[in-house]
Amino acid sequence: MTTLSLASVLAEPAWRWPAKTALVEGEQRLTFAELWHQVRRQAAALVDLGVRPGDPVALMCPNTTEFPRAYYAILAAGGVVVPVHLLLTADEVATVLKDSGARLVIAHAMCAPTATAAAEQASAEQPTTDLPVVTVGPGGRLEELTERAAPLPTFITRKPEDPAVIFYTSGTTGTPKGAVLSHLNLVLNATVDAYDARDEVRRDDVVLASLPLFHTFGQTVSMNATWRLGATVVLLPRFDADAAIALMAKENVTTFHGVPTMYLTLVEAAARAERLPRLRRCVSGGASLPVPVLERFEAAFGARVLEGYGLSETSPVASVNQLAIGTKPGTVGHPLWGVDVEIADPEVVDSVKLLPAGELGEIVIRGHNVFTGYLNQPEATAAAVVDGWFRTGDLGRKDDEGFISIVDRTKDLIIRGGFNVYPREVEDVLVRMPGVGAVAVIGVPDERHGEEIVAVVVRGEGVPSAAEILDYGKEHLGRHKYPRRVEFVDALPLGPSHKVLKRELRDRFGGAE
Repeated sequence: MTTLSLASVLAEPAWRWPAKTALVEGEQRLTFAELWHQVRRQAAALVDLGVRPGDPVALMCPNTTEFPRAYYAILAAGGVVVPVHLLLTADEVATVLKDSGARLVIAHAMCAPTATAAAEQASAEQPTTDLPVVTVGPGGRLEELTERAAPLPTFITRKPEDPAVIFYTSGTTGTPKGAVLSHLNLVLNATVDAYDARDEVRRDDVVLASLPLFHTFGQTVSMNATWRLGATVVLLPRFDADAAIALMAKENVTTFHGVPTMYLTLVEAAARAERLPRLRRCVSGGASLPVPVLERFEAAFGARVLEGYGLSETSPVASVNQLAIGTKPGTVGHPLWGVDVEIADPEVVDSVKLLPAGELGEIVIRGHNVFTGYLNQPEATAAAVVDGWFRTGDLGRKDDEGFISIVDRTKDLIIRGGFNVYPREVEDVLVRMPGVGAVAVIGVPDERHGEEIVAVVVRGEGVPSAAEILDYGKEHLGRHKYPRRVEFVDALPLGPSHKVLKRELRDRFGGAE
């Protein structure tokens, strides 16, 4: 029988490079051997708590040492990790617990009240279920149990197709769905992400993990791929641009992974920083990175920014700019090894009809990274995976050189007067205006044109007036594309992965005059 476990991503460097630093958090430093020993002891404690192979275990924890330790302990015990993001209410967490069938909740001390309320609600609604919560962190019960446990000799292995992690989608368009990722999905994505970019990454790299580890980008790229290579992870519990720059400089960080809003705030913070880190390689994902922001970051930090693309359902990395192949700003590069990314006709829903180079359509993906399906939702899975291709719902193009460009989310498309307007294109223009930093473009209902284009701009010193922004847009954009309205906000609403929540902006400004 073929076996495979995501736990091997940490187990292997523990015997290959036992004395190498694996993890840094504050003044704490753990070698691979030390971390793996702690993981095996915690896995034994979980087994004593009743965790059996295939059991889903919810994990609600910030970017502290407790997250990777519990994450790999669940895997080493043969369980399935159900990461829970920290911005959910108790009701929302209860929905995740019920849907996933979690048998246990591991919650950091700061998350314990929400986790406990959610577990009680889930148990009350399913009387046959007793859903215990065990705390980690300072004075946590799981640490007490771990101290008393004898470590497992090694991890409990699984079949390659068995579930390893269940990621819950953000639920911006309805009830969250659990995307089931197998051990094969995640081991291969981490391996290819680490080794396919062998001209760009090194074992002596130091990677800042400031993206939430409960999110697929931070989990696979910042943690799993880094340890698959045997490099060092530096944890930042909560992202703050000034703190990130100071920590990266202190720990000699060489690699940064982030989303566009992080890059924008880092550029702003660089101007007031006493010392900048010597970064070599940076990766952006999660949303489209405006080229002007990329250019400003590279000028400030002297490091290449490689934009990539992926989703929870694709483990997540599907494509990325790769130095060995060639890079192109404004694109998400080429597919990873073993992954196909193409453009399909979005109007054909019962099959995948691929379009020729240069045409705009829906991005579709197939390969070893595509998830096994949505948990307990065969109809949703069938709609998402057609003819072996995962339909992303994102609009994009593929040029003659194979570079993939993301135009926008299908749901963010603005149709004004019968013309398609892609918010990213408008944002890329407005962000080049001196004084304009963070901006989000949305469509709101309009009786005359169907939808009207609104630019939401973050207030700040030196930010132009609404009239100046409108004039700039009119000068640099086609008549059907430029914004007709500007709204100012103190900050753009961000989700747990630092993506701009445009639905909240549409709800807020959709009825404004």
